[in-house]
Order: sequence, then structure tokens, then C-alpha cells
Amino acid sequence: MLKPPAPTWPSSGWYRRCVPPSRAPPACPRAMCMLGTGRVARLLPAAHASVRAIDEVVVWNHRPEGAEALAAEWRAGGWNARASTDLAAAARGADIVSCATLAEAPLVRGEWLAAGSHLDLIGSFTPAMREADPACFAGARTFVDTGEALQKAGDLLGAIAAGTLQANGVQATLAQLCSGERPGWRDAAERTVFKTVGSALEDLAAATLVWRAGAA
Repeated sequence: MLKPPAPTWPSSGWYRRCVPPSRAPPACPRAMCMLGTGRVARLLPAAHASVRAIDEVVVWNHRPEGAEALAAEWRAGGWNARASTDLAAAARGADIVSCATLAEAPLVRGEWLAAGSHLDLIGSFTPAMREADPACFAGARTFVDTGEALQKAGDLLGAIAAGTLQANGVQATLAQLCSGERPGWRDAAERTVFKTVGSALEDLAAATLVWRAGAA
């Protein structure tokens, strides 16, 4: 029996397909800002590092002591990690901003996100939850794990209501990226957003990969 460490752990497969190493832009991301300190958050630096070098991870949490503890844990594991209480500065200095929180009000502001950066939104899985303000979607290419995200995710619903995202403007689902039907990250200048709400298909795909690796 395969027991995943967290319900949404297979979503890290997104990173392997949205920006595969062979198609990553010349200026590969190096700095990561992590919002959240839970079980999912702990997995995300390694998921990103599976396709590109991550030189630094800055972790922020609404409880600073939690961020300090996770940064220390990551440093013990060989990461260049530190905690920050200045979320705006941490996000502005990051190539990748990854959110795995239970926030009900936006944490990340679009004005903080640099050209060429990537934003993960993993924690907002109901209409009442928010991790990013609508400005985060303005001018960005947005991807989702499944089409259900457009009905479930407060981040997307808020952006659509604000006019910074059109429902038909979503670039691709995870399945379309994995099949090669739609392209992922195309160049170093564009900004991308990925919103996941979770899917049993992701669990099945990850379990299949583990089973195949074990049988090889």
C-alpha cells in the first residue's frame, strides 16, 4: 500500500511538465519564496529543485516561529534556507513564489511579482479561501490542475470577478500539459501562475509512477 505524505503531494508533477529542463528559459529560477510551513509546503522546494537549481529558499509564515523552525530543518537537510517576516521583500526577490496555506484573505500582491516569475497557489481550494490578490493574474499566463478549479478556487473566482482573468483565458490543465497538448513556460520574460485544487487523478498518476519505478 502506498501512503502519501499529504493529500496533494502529486501536484509536484506540475513542475516536471510546465517547465521541463529541456524547455526552461535561459535565466533559470534560483530563488524561491515559500509561504506556509505545513506538510505540503515541506515538499515544494524539492519538487522545484527536481527540474532546476534552487540556490535559496526564503520561508514566511503567519507564525514567525514556524518559519524559523522550518528554515532550520531545511538547513539541516542541506538547503540554503532562511525565514523572513517581510513577505513583500521575500516575494519581490523570488523567481518562484509558492503558497501552501489556509489563508482566507490574499497574502501575495501582484505588484510584488517580477517579470519571469512563477506563482504556485496550492492552499486555496474553496471559494472562501484566498492566497493571491487579483493583480497576480493580470498579464500572467494561468494554468490549473483541473477545470474544476474555475468553480472551486477563491483565487480564480476573485480574479474573474475583478476582470484580471477570463475563464477562457486559462492556458491549460495539468492533463493537457502532461500530454503535450498545450505548452508550458515559453520564455524567460513571461510570468506564470499555477492554481491547484487537487484531483484523485493526480494521486493515481503518482501511484502509477511509484509502482512502475518499483517494478523496474
